[in-house]
Amino acid sequence: MSAFDKIFKAAQDFVTQKLSHISTEALGWIANIVIHASTVPTFIAVMMGLSDRMPSLDIILLVWGGLTLLFFKSVIAKDMLNVATIGFGFIIQATMMAFIFFK
Repeated sequence: MSAFDKIFKAAQDFVTQKLSHISTEALGWIANIVIHASTVPTFIAVMMGLSDRMPSLDIILLVWGGLTLLFFKSVIAKDMLNVATIGFGFIIQATMMAFIFFK
């Protein structure tokens, strides 16, 4: 086996074993952040008085329901990064809603 074949095999093993795992974990974490951020622009607009229209209740319930399921999946899988990310997102969104409703 030539040196080029060894290097190619090592690079191929790295991409298939290591890089794909890192990418799926990173994409899952980014997806959680994007889902949490989906309601933030509307909440900020309402808090600043730029709009009086809240997002519809079905959208909020679906987003929070999906995030709750992802939270429990992360707890079962002991994925503490996603548990912390989703938990922190719930706290931020609940705080923003409290500022809107109790101002």
